[in-house]
Formats: sequence, C-alpha cells, structure tokens
Amino acid sequence: MTDLRRPATLARASEAVERVVGAVTSPIVMAIAALNRRMLPPRDAPHPLLTGIHEPMTQELTLDDLAVEGVIPPELDGRYVRIGPNPAAPDPRSYHFFTGDGMLHGIRIRDGRALWYRNRWIRSTEVARARHVAAAPGPRHVFDTVNTSVLAHAGSGWALVEAGSTPVRFDEHLEAQRYDDFGGTLPGSFTAHPRRDPATGELHALCYEATDPRRIRYNVVDTAGRVRRSITIPVAHGPLIHDCAITKRYVIVMDLPLTLSMRVVLAGHGFPYRWNEKHAARIGLLPRDGEADDIRWFPLDPCFVFHTANAFDLPDGRVALDVIAYDRMFAGENVAPDEQPRGLERWTINPQDGTVRQVRIDPAPQELPTIDERRTGLPYRYVYALGLPDQLTETLVGEAPLLKHDLERGTRHLHEFGPGRVAGEFVFVPRSPDADEDDGWLMGLVIDADGRTTALEILDARAVEAPPVAIVRIPHRIPPGIHGAWLEAPRPT
Repeated sequence: MTDLRRPATLARASEAVERVVGAVTSPIVMAIAALNRRMLPPRDAPHPLLTGIHEPMTQELTLDDLAVEGVIPPELDGRYVRIGPNPAAPDPRSYHFFTGDGMLHGIRIRDGRALWYRNRWIRSTEVARARHVAAAPGPRHVFDTVNTSVLAHAGSGWALVEAGSTPVRFDEHLEAQRYDDFGGTLPGSFTAHPRRDPATGELHALCYEATDPRRIRYNVVDTAGRVRRSITIPVAHGPLIHDCAITKRYVIVMDLPLTLSMRVVLAGHGFPYRWNEKHAARIGLLPRDGEADDIRWFPLDPCFVFHTANAFDLPDGRVALDVIAYDRMFAGENVAPDEQPRGLERWTINPQDGTVRQVRIDPAPQELPTIDERRTGLPYRYVYALGLPDQLTETLVGEAPLLKHDLERGTRHLHEFGPGRVAGEFVFVPRSPDADEDDGWLMGLVIDADGRTTALEILDARAVEAPPVAIVRIPHRIPPGIHGAWLEAPRPT
C-alpha cells in the first residue's frame, strides 16, 4: 500500500487542489491519480474482499423453478432483488468494496413458487469493456458504476448509487437497463438512500458528488419519476452523506466528518473519503418546504452514521432520529469499513435549546436497519437489523443473528441462522397494505455454511425466533452484497 503521508510534494499538491471546486475531475488531477494508481505496489496477500466468500461471480445465470423448503406465503407476488459489488476485472491494488461493478440478483416469487433466479451486471462502461458487451444506454454523469441499493418507483425497478452516477432503470427480468436521470429532470447525481413519504409516494433524497465538495442537493422525485423540487445546500470539504431521514415536518441532514480527501484521490486509491478531524460534525433540520437558509444546524461530537432506521416528530416539537452510530470511520488506509458500530441509538433533536440528546438503545454491533416502510417519517415500534460479528474481521461478515427491536417494550428478539452461515440485509414485507406494523415477513439472502450455496430465507416477522416459513435454495454462492428490496408485482386494478 502507498504511504499517503509521503511524499511531502503530494501533500502540498493536494492542499492546493482542494481549494479548487471540481478539481477531482480536472485533467491534471486525473492524470496524477492514474499514474499513481499504476504505481501502487502489489498486495502482500490476496485481497480479502475479492477472495473466499467474496470471490466475484463470473457468469450471468438464469435458473428456473427453484427448490423450496417449507411454504412460500401465497400473498407474496413480486421479486426480491439485491445488489452489491461484483467487479468484472478488479485491480487488487486499488480495489475498495464500495467501488466494485454492480450486480443485480433477483428471485421471482408467485403463487407459492420461486419461478426463477437471475443475476445481471449493471452494464457500465467498465463492465461493457471487460465483458465485450454493449453498455447500457442513457445519460452518464461523473461515473457510471451503480452497486448500492434498489427500489421500485414509477412503475420500474431502479438501481442506485451515490456520489456521482445517475440511477439505472431495469426491467422485470433485470435484463433491459438504461441510465435515467428521471427524464432529464435530475440536476447532477442521485443517492443510494432516498426516503419514500408513505402519504405522497414521493422520494426525498440528499445527493452529493465527489467532484463538488462545496454543495449537496435536496431533491424530491414525484410519483411519475420526475424531480419536482431541488435545493442546493452549502457544505465544506465534501462530506459523504450515505443516508437521510424525513419526518412530517423535516428532512434531516447529517454533515459528519467523513469527507473527500484529495490526497487519497491523487494517490490513485479507489475510494476517496477519509476521516477528517477538521470537519465539525453537525445535524440539520430542513423544513420540508423550506430553502437552504431555513436549515437549523445542531452541533454533535465527532461521529459517523451510514444508516438511519427512521425519524419522527414528537408532540412537544422535538424530533426523534434512530441511527446506527460509529465513533469514526475510514481513519486509515482502508479497503472497507474499519470500525465497529457502537449500536442502535436514538438522537432527540431539541430546536428550543439547540441540543441533541444521544441515548443508546442497544450496544450490540449491528447494521443495515430496516423498518416497515409504511411507517417512514412516523412514530413506529419495530426495527430490524443485521447483527455483526463481535470482532471486526477483514472480510466484514461472519456468523451473526438478525435482531428485532421492540421500541415500545424495550426488548429484542434474535433469529439465529445456524453455525457458520452468513446472512445479509433482511427487508420487511407487509402481509397486506393495511396489515399491522409487524404483520408480514422478513426476507434476505444467507450464504450456507459450505460456502458454495445460498438461500433466500423468509421469516414470519411476528415469530422472528422461529425457523423460516420458507427457504428458496440457490445452488451457488451469491457473494455478500449491500442492499436489497422487495419489488411487488403490480396489483390488479
């Protein structure tokens, strides 16, 4: 690995370049980064996120009529789709888990059957070059690697990433793909974590670009898939803002000390963000119909948040925000997240006295919180999160349970997957549109203990400790990914 503390001329160059807005993509910076990337020394050992359980798939498969154990609930009609990095031609010297080429994995469920499994690369420019196929059409922005999350909106599936790319719209079979800037209405890039208002169906998104360290954007996407509102918010240093939260009154903006590092860019490394002790941590309340000048900022002790669970307004004017918090993130030269979370926390923001009260709900290491999304921005009772191994390992994953938090009773229940089995994020699917908050199923992918096969497990959310109600068997290993979603089939009208 290149020592980013040397040489001094690189540090002086980076300090000068950081004063230039958009300098990340200037020809001089790009040339220096490309030169230094070619000069990175070989790794002393195999890359932990390109080998073993993380070894990328090399084929696109279509498997029909999958084996099922148990009974798939007949109410389920749709696709479980998960995305994650699956590099087509990785360079182990500069590879970072957050930057690998995206691959979709989908399982179609209907009438109690698992009709098919498909995996398809997002056909970016790099994937097209490596696999000798046509790249997906449509407008690009800063880059076109899309690998982080998926959702259904405006009648289509969408693959999302942050910091520079437009979204990718995909069809029912994950096959037809197109980069889509919401019909030309999206100014710049999008986000990996928009929040859908259950009352309106609109998406609320905080978007940023690695080429623009002085501003972020708040975008609202209507139900037709068009950006109807966009606000520019001034920031400093280019903070990484992976997630946000909404309430009935506010959009919550987290401006935390993980920021763009020109030093890392110039050194040729794949992921350009590092912990920045000079960047003050703060959290902002933006009125839903307000402008940037209307944001009220509240100082925080240095910390970082990848994911929020939910937020809601309290009757006395305060705002509750539930997060997975870290003391810091990417403080060294790292190929993946390098800190354990300090657990699930509730942050109560008080506009009257300008304070944020942080209370630990559960100190166990956990991530990827999910809720019943019909409760987004509203008071709610249940949070589901994926447990993490007690000790952080270089592979990031390991044997750990799924957690169900009952915030009303202050209790939690665990689903244990069994010895050696590695689970990913689970998502909640309600039994029906008017079902109670935990009346439904949790589903996600679990890599089997042999490391060669995978299962889509479907759990009863009201009996999370019980064995799965159904297991869909997939006869190969799906590498660990990032986010998934249930994309429900259109209901008859």
